Amino acid sequence: MAASITGAKVTKPAFHAQAFLARIGTGRTHVNHLEGETVFSQGDAADSIFYIRKGKVKLTVISQQGREAVIAMLGAGDFFGEGCLAGQVKRMATCTTMSPSSLARLEKVAAIRVLHEEPVFAELFLQHLLARSIRIEEDLVDQLFNSSEKRLARVLLLLANFGKEGEPETVIAKISQATLAGIVGTTRSRVSFFMNKFRKLGFIAYNGHLEVHSSLLSVVLHD
Repeated sequence: MAASITGAKVTKPAFHAQAFLARIGTGRTHVNHLEGETVFSQGDAADSIFYIRKGKVKLTVISQQGREAVIAMLGAGDFFGEGCLAGQVKRMATCTTMSPSSLARLEKVAAIRVLHEEPVFAELFLQHLLARSIRIEEDLVDQLFNSSEKRLARVLLLLANFGKEGEPETVIAKISQATLAGIVGTTRSRVSFFMNKFRKLGFIAYNGHLEVHSSLLSVVLHD
């Protein structure tokens, strides 16, 4: 706390991370994207981090042989592009929106400054990193030990936010079966087979969009 001319102590205003991310300021801008737009591409300069205010995005990588893999799907409340804070010079993945999205963009210098100066923001960012680390471990276990049917069910439940705070979003953003196959690590035909099976069992529904029902959990929990 600082002292005023009269000697009275001046209290620093409380910092609110969400309000900070909702405002435009030095090194901080807002960008809006339609569904299917590229936020950045693999190989671009890594000079900023992003926070998803609304919408969903996917991160994909392409091998030298031209094979594409989905490495993450993120939604409101998630950060991405944080590799630049650890010395990453170029983007290691391509980020594409899966639905209309509103993003807060923080330049690298601005992000480092607020992380150093505001413990509340640093805590929010740390929570994100820990959640991502846990998710990566769960994905690895999923790939090693579960069938492609269980992996697909888990992906659909994650897209619908089952297991996260708040109410699940039973209607999920449009996603192709080819993309699902890339995430699950199987073929498009297998994804089509399991999706039809889930629909017949009432686990999912198509009503101009894809709806995921909580009953799909039985596929994941079944031994």
